[in-house]
Amino acid sequence: MIRRSKLLSYVLRHRPDEIGLVLDSAGWVGVDELLRAFSQKHDPMSRGELEDIVRGNDKARFAFSDDGKRIRALQGHSLDVELEYEPREPPDLLFHGTVASRLASIRERGLERGRRHDVHLSTSAEVAEGVGERRGRPVVLEVDAARMADAGHAFRCTPNGVWLTEHVPAVFIRFPD
Repeated sequence: MIRRSKLLSYVLRHRPDEIGLVLDSAGWVGVDELLRAFSQKHDPMSRGELEDIVRGNDKARFAFSDDGKRIRALQGHSLDVELEYEPREPPDLLFHGTVASRLASIRERGLERGRRHDVHLSTSAEVAEGVGERRGRPVVLEVDAARMADAGHAFRCTPNGVWLTEHVPAVFIRFPD
Protein backbone atom coordinates (compact mmCIF):
# COMPACT_ATOMS: atom_id res chain seq x y z
CA MET A 1 0.00 0.00 0.00
CA ILE A 2 2.93 2.39 0.66
CA ARG A 3 4.14 2.05 -2.94
CA ARG A 4 0.67 2.86 -4.26
CA SER A 5 0.31 5.80 -1.88
CA LYS A 6 3.61 7.24 -3.09
CA LEU A 7 2.57 6.72 -6.70
CA LEU A 8 -0.79 8.40 -6.03
CA SER A 9 1.01 11.31 -4.40
CA TYR A 10 3.36 11.62 -7.36
CA VAL A 11 0.50 11.56 -9.86
CA LEU A 12 -1.81 13.96 -7.99
CA ARG A 13 0.91 16.43 -6.96
CA HIS A 14 3.42 16.41 -9.78
CA ARG A 15 2.86 14.29 -12.89
CA PRO A 16 -0.75 13.33 -13.71
CA ASP A 17 0.29 13.26 -17.37
CA GLU A 18 2.42 10.16 -16.70
CA ILE A 19 -0.79 8.12 -16.55
CA GLY A 20 -2.73 10.26 -19.01
CA LEU A 21 -4.63 12.45 -16.55
CA VAL A 22 -5.31 16.17 -16.47
CA LEU A 23 -6.20 17.82 -13.16
CA ASP A 24 -8.70 20.66 -13.06
CA SER A 25 -7.62 24.13 -11.91
CA ALA A 26 -8.08 23.17 -8.23
CA GLY A 27 -6.17 19.88 -8.53
CA TRP A 28 -9.21 17.56 -8.70
CA VAL A 29 -9.60 14.56 -11.00
CA GLY A 30 -12.49 12.13 -11.30
CA VAL A 31 -12.10 8.97 -9.22
CA ASP A 32 -13.35 6.74 -12.06
CA GLU A 33 -10.93 8.46 -14.46
CA LEU A 34 -8.04 7.95 -12.01
CA LEU A 35 -8.86 4.27 -11.47
CA ARG A 36 -9.14 3.70 -15.22
CA ALA A 37 -5.77 5.41 -15.82
CA PHE A 38 -4.10 3.39 -13.05
CA SER A 39 -5.45 0.18 -14.58
CA GLN A 40 -4.02 1.08 -17.97
CA LYS A 41 -0.54 2.12 -16.76
CA HIS A 42 -0.06 0.12 -13.52
CA ASP A 43 -1.68 -2.69 -11.60
CA PRO A 44 -5.45 -2.20 -11.43
CA MET A 45 -6.72 -0.46 -8.30
CA SER A 46 -10.25 -0.81 -6.94
CA ARG A 47 -12.30 1.96 -5.38
CA GLY A 48 -11.93 0.15 -2.05
CA GLU A 49 -8.13 0.10 -2.34
CA LEU A 50 -8.12 3.82 -3.18
CA GLU A 51 -10.32 4.54 -0.15
CA ASP A 52 -7.92 2.52 2.05
CA ILE A 53 -4.98 4.58 0.76
CA VAL A 54 -6.77 7.87 1.43
CA ARG A 55 -7.97 6.76 4.88
CA GLY A 56 -4.68 5.10 5.82
CA ASN A 57 -2.30 7.88 4.74
CA ASP A 58 -0.49 8.95 7.90
CA LYS A 59 -0.32 12.57 6.78
CA ALA A 60 -3.84 12.74 5.31
CA ARG A 61 -2.43 13.95 1.98
CA PHE A 62 -5.53 13.23 -0.09
CA ALA A 63 -9.21 14.08 0.00
CA PHE A 64 -12.34 13.04 -1.81
CA SER A 65 -14.85 15.68 -2.88
CA ASP A 66 -18.02 15.90 -0.81
CA ASP A 67 -19.88 13.74 -3.34
CA GLY A 68 -17.00 11.22 -3.48
CA LYS A 69 -16.66 11.52 -7.24
CA ARG A 70 -13.34 13.41 -7.31
CA ILE A 71 -10.00 13.20 -5.52
CA ARG A 72 -7.00 15.49 -5.04
CA ALA A 73 -3.84 15.98 -3.04
CA LEU A 74 -4.27 18.58 -0.30
CA GLN A 75 -0.87 20.28 -0.69
CA GLY A 76 2.64 19.89 -2.06
CA HIS A 77 1.88 20.40 -5.74
CA SER A 78 4.56 21.37 -8.20
CA LEU A 79 1.77 21.85 -10.76
CA ASP A 80 -0.11 25.09 -11.22
CA VAL A 81 -3.26 24.51 -9.17
CA GLU A 82 -5.35 26.84 -7.01
CA LEU A 83 -6.25 24.94 -3.86
CA GLU A 84 -8.72 27.64 -2.78
CA TYR A 85 -7.74 27.71 0.90
CA GLU A 86 -8.83 30.95 2.51
CA PRO A 87 -6.28 33.12 4.35
CA ARG A 88 -6.28 32.48 8.11
CA GLU A 89 -4.65 33.94 11.17
CA PRO A 90 -1.81 31.55 12.07
CA PRO A 91 -0.81 30.45 15.56
CA ASP A 92 1.96 32.54 17.09
CA LEU A 93 4.62 29.92 16.41
CA LEU A 94 4.99 27.43 13.57
CA PHE A 95 7.75 24.94 12.77
CA HIS A 96 9.67 23.79 9.69
CA GLY A 97 11.83 20.68 9.40
CA THR A 98 15.00 20.72 7.32
CA VAL A 99 18.59 19.45 7.43
CA ALA A 100 21.82 21.19 8.47
CA SER A 101 23.15 21.36 4.91
CA ARG A 102 20.34 23.79 4.00
CA LEU A 103 20.81 26.19 6.92
CA ALA A 104 23.27 28.54 5.20
CA SER A 105 20.88 29.08 2.31
CA ILE A 106 17.92 29.53 4.66
CA ARG A 107 19.85 32.08 6.77
CA GLU A 108 20.52 34.03 3.57
CA ARG A 109 17.21 33.74 1.71
CA GLY A 110 14.70 32.42 4.24
CA LEU A 111 12.41 29.50 3.53
CA GLU A 112 11.56 29.39 -0.15
CA ARG A 113 8.85 27.31 -1.75
CA GLY A 114 11.15 25.90 -4.42
CA ARG A 115 9.21 23.93 -7.03
CA ARG A 116 6.15 23.75 -4.81
CA HIS A 117 3.39 26.30 -4.43
CA ASP A 118 4.10 27.13 -0.81
CA VAL A 119 6.38 26.68 2.16
CA HIS A 120 4.90 24.00 4.46
CA LEU A 121 4.82 24.65 8.20
CA SER A 122 3.43 22.68 11.13
CA THR A 123 2.11 23.47 14.59
CA SER A 124 4.28 20.74 16.09
CA ALA A 125 8.06 20.55 16.44
CA GLU A 126 7.74 16.75 16.38
CA VAL A 127 5.98 16.78 13.00
CA ALA A 128 8.61 19.19 11.62
CA GLU A 129 11.35 16.89 12.91
CA GLY A 130 9.74 13.96 11.05
CA VAL A 131 9.71 16.02 7.85
CA GLY A 132 13.40 16.91 8.24
CA GLU A 133 14.28 13.28 8.98
CA ARG A 134 13.33 12.25 5.46
CA ARG A 135 16.48 13.97 4.16
CA GLY A 136 18.96 13.23 6.94
CA ARG A 137 19.58 14.42 10.49
CA PRO A 138 16.71 16.84 11.16
CA VAL A 139 16.92 20.46 12.22
CA VAL A 140 13.74 22.15 13.43
CA LEU A 141 13.29 25.85 12.76
CA GLU A 142 10.82 28.05 14.64
CA VAL A 143 8.85 30.56 12.59
CA ASP A 144 7.44 33.67 14.27
CA ALA A 145 4.16 33.42 12.39
CA ALA A 146 2.40 36.07 14.48
CA ARG A 147 5.03 38.67 13.59
CA MET A 148 4.95 37.57 9.95
CA ALA A 149 1.16 37.96 9.82
CA ASP A 150 1.45 41.41 11.47
CA ALA A 151 3.90 42.32 8.69
CA GLY A 152 1.33 41.39 6.04
CA HIS A 153 2.32 37.84 5.09
CA ALA A 154 -0.64 35.61 4.25
CA PHE A 155 -1.14 32.14 5.70
CA ARG A 156 -3.54 29.38 4.75
CA CYS A 157 -4.20 26.06 6.45
CA THR A 158 -5.05 22.79 4.72
CA PRO A 159 -7.75 20.46 6.04
CA ASN A 160 -5.00 18.19 7.39
CA GLY A 161 -3.40 20.99 9.42
CA VAL A 162 -0.44 21.97 7.22
CA TRP A 163 0.12 25.74 7.26
CA LEU A 164 1.08 27.29 3.92
CA THR A 165 2.76 30.57 3.05
CA GLU A 166 4.64 31.73 -0.05
CA HIS A 167 7.93 32.63 1.65
CA VAL A 168 9.36 32.95 5.15
CA PRO A 169 12.00 35.70 5.29
CA ALA A 170 14.97 34.77 7.48
CA VAL A 171 14.19 37.61 9.91
CA PHE A 172 11.15 35.61 11.10
CA ILE A 173 13.08 32.37 11.69
CA ARG A 174 14.65 31.29 14.97
CA PHE A 175 17.60 29.06 14.19
CA PRO A 176 18.92 26.47 16.67
CA ASP A 177 22.16 27.32 18.46
